[in-house]
Amino acid sequence: MPAITLDAIEAKQTELSKLIAQLKEDARKPVLHCFAAVEVSLRPGDHYAGPVLNASGAVQHQLVLLDERPTGKLNWQAAKDWASSVGGVLPTRQELALIYANCKPHLQPVWHWSCEEHEDDASYAWLCTFLSGGQLSNPKSYEGGVVAVRRFNT
Repeated sequence: MPAITLDAIEAKQTELSKLIAQLKEDARKPVLHCFAAVEVSLRPGDHYAGPVLNASGAVQHQLVLLDERPTGKLNWQAAKDWASSVGGVLPTRQELALIYANCKPHLQPVWHWSCEEHEDDASYAWLCTFLSGGQLSNPKSYEGGVVAVRRFNT
């Protein structure tokens, strides 16, 4: 192992400083995103909610809010079953936020189930209130609002 000297440490420090400066410069450069035209088939009453992005900011899929609604509030399992029966699925928490942002006029101002179980307690599932857009979890046995979505890969 080579001897550690002040000169060697200063050389490494200079090298690291240059790397840090380069990373900071790269972080300020604009990133070009190109979005291809997307065709999404909407049935009467359905609403386009928008693109769902992955962690890198790339489009993961397109989201459509289905027009169908159950006749009343449902517990979580019944909500999942109902969504499947109308050709959709319960939305994720991210999708619920997108629906709240882009489709609010078509929503009842109550909380709605997501498809996601709570990571710390499997007897709970996540929901989104369409009154304020907030998200929290409730026991799966509680009855709440339900919307169904369809996903389109692009």
